[in-house]
Amino acid sequence: MRIFILLLLVASSVFAQENLLQSGPMVGYSDFREALIWVQTTQPADVKIGYYAHGEKERFTTTATTTSTGDLIAKLTPSDVEYGTTYTYKLYINDQLVARDYPLEFQTQSLWQYRTNPPDFKMAIGSCSFINEERDDRPRPYGSGYEIFDSILDKDPDVMLWLGDNTYLRTPDFTTDRGLRHRHRHTRTTPELQALLGSVHNYATWDDHDYGPNDSDRSYVNKKLAEKAFNDYWGNLNTNAVGNGGVTQHFAWNDVEVFMLDNRYHRAPNRDPNPEKAYFGKEQVDWLIDALTASRAPFKIVVSGGQVISTAAKYENYATYPGEREYLLQRLADSKIEGVIFLSGDRHHTEISRMDRDDAYPLIDITCSPLTSGTHQRRDEGNTLQVADKYFYEHNFGIIEVSGERTDRVLKLNIYDKKGDFVFDYTVKANELRYKK
Repeated sequence: MRIFILLLLVASSVFAQENLLQSGPMVGYSDFREALIWVQTTQPADVKIGYYAHGEKERFTTTATTTSTGDLIAKLTPSDVEYGTTYTYKLYINDQLVARDYPLEFQTQSLWQYRTNPPDFKMAIGSCSFINEERDDRPRPYGSGYEIFDSILDKDPDVMLWLGDNTYLRTPDFTTDRGLRHRHRHTRTTPELQALLGSVHNYATWDDHDYGPNDSDRSYVNKKLAEKAFNDYWGNLNTNAVGNGGVTQHFAWNDVEVFMLDNRYHRAPNRDPNPEKAYFGKEQVDWLIDALTASRAPFKIVVSGGQVISTAAKYENYATYPGEREYLLQRLADSKIEGVIFLSGDRHHTEISRMDRDDAYPLIDITCSPLTSGTHQRRDEGNTLQVADKYFYEHNFGIIEVSGERTDRVLKLNIYDKKGDFVFDYTVKANELRYKK
């Protein structure tokens, strides 16, 4: 009887700790000497991560205590690690193991430079993720197809790039910090999302719906609160890269560099009639040109919440900000920057835009949307640069595969529907994005 009671008490304690887990764990950035694991609890608790490579003894992160003033979020950094290694990890709350019924893994960056060819890898992409909450939603549900997150995980990506509108703020959310955080917390708790978060390194930028009201811009009075909440709920390596506010960031994965831009924090209102009005803002564009010029990556991936290359001057595309768009394109040409590819979201359909240029390689913009938010039927928006047969108008995601020898890298995009079925592909070779000698 004593043994039975002891076992019952142990089981009760473990169950109690599971009830303390609000969402996560989520894998954030990966670096050579550390990675980031994000966890949110339901009440103040001590949280730590145990981790080990194959055949190794488990070691632990420093314990972090979640508090209500920090929205009960812990960010832990496993740092006793080796380069280029995959680690299994475990979550402990109040020193009790909180088991998950799916794999928990993270990896460190490989030190391939001056040694080998860069490793091949996969990068998932997607945008526009709406998670329903009936009391706050419009009368007809706008989100569906959450099984897409399992389909993404089934493709075994190393990285997930969230291209914006990753969370949809609603009318009760815009005006207070409590509202902003409620929406992030509700979205992050989605059951179908947890396994993807637990073993794929996640990086995110925002668009209007996870920044503020629909079509919001630099006038949004809560933009500093939105910035803080966004940074709390994601595990990006860095933000505010330009130094003037916002979530602009940069990171490298093997030999590819990613520049995630902020098209909201410094943006002039859409209705501003000035053709020279700010979209990213001149400071951010100038920072991007400097960063791209300094980069030696064969593929320099520039991420924007909205389309950059499309010529459709409607909705919130960059073409509706013609002065700054021309400034960016001219600076790219004048600086003879090689290897640039744009990724964008927002449009609730997927398409590829290709801009051929005189005496320069073509500029390509891969728009990938939506994950779970509303779709619309195919329509001609007037994008004269849309690549024939490279579009899709249902829930979908992309997998970018980068492979090949160091001097002959290849980027292949595969688009899949929500069930993980193949839709179309598109291949770009690094040597096609260079200036002819």
